[in-house]
Amino acid sequence: MARKLRVEYPGAIYHVMNRGDRREPIFKDNEDRRLFLSTLGEACEKAGWQVHAVCLMPNHFHLVLETPRGDLVAGMKWFLGTYTSRFNRRHKLLGHLFSGRYKALIVDGSGDGYLKTVCDYVHLNPARARLVKRGQRLASYVWSSWPEYLKAPSRRWPWLRADRLLGEYHIPKDSAAGRRRLEAAVEERRGPEDGDEFKKIRRGWFLGEQEFKEDLLAQMVEGTGEPHGGEEMREAREVVAERIVGEELKRLKWKEAELEKRRKGDAGKVKIARRLRRETTMTLKWIASRLAMGSASMVTHCLRVRD
Repeated sequence: MARKLRVEYPGAIYHVMNRGDRREPIFKDNEDRRLFLSTLGEACEKAGWQVHAVCLMPNHFHLVLETPRGDLVAGMKWFLGTYTSRFNRRHKLLGHLFSGRYKALIVDGSGDGYLKTVCDYVHLNPARARLVKRGQRLASYVWSSWPEYLKAPSRRWPWLRADRLLGEYHIPKDSAAGRRRLEAAVEERRGPEDGDEFKKIRRGWFLGEQEFKEDLLAQMVEGTGEPHGGEEMREAREVVAERIVGEELKRLKWKEAELEKRRKGDAGKVKIARRLRRETTMTLKWIASRLAMGSASMVTHCLRVRD
């Protein structure tokens, strides 16, 4: 089965999640939870990561982190491998702790609210799972970065970066009053999940604007040496193909409607088709439909005649 492509670049932000093998617990007690967080702190020191949110659930974890050096894969390999070794050594166990590869959703950190959305999703997890009862403060769940946000900066975990989330809530100062405003705003979001907003986090592969998505897809086409496939790569190839069509239309001084007006075997269309065949892996059927050339066999005929 094809593996999801890991897109890495300096400053990338990810929502990372992984479950226990066979959905079994990844923590047996609070000492394990402290061990997980201390190992995360070490990973941050080694890789230069900045954590925006983290939440430990019984059989999985959520983590929102920024990678200034673009080193998600190497950092996660060390982090998960080290915690697994320490967990197994502590409990005299052998074998896998986590279930397969971790999920890493790429988050648009442009300041348009996507980081806020994903951090809220992580911090609200205990309420959705009913680990925090109605009437209890969300901060009563201590195995999350949320209580840390409500502390003075000097008392927080050193690897937690709070300013970005405060900024997306338009709280200008990390003061007691600002933290009260932050808590009130997040507490208001408790209750039913926000439909489409959180659905994109659970089921998608990126969270952000269309332009951000297209930039990511272009990077995927260039590749990172990992085997990959699936919907993301199909979208990535289409983005590159569409950019080529746009460049060629501009060169020909054609508007989009010109493709429908001109005959199927028009010389301009054939030039675009030839470039698409040379620089992309788009099918003849796709090219025929996109350039209004009739059928795949028509594209093949035109390319042969003009070669």
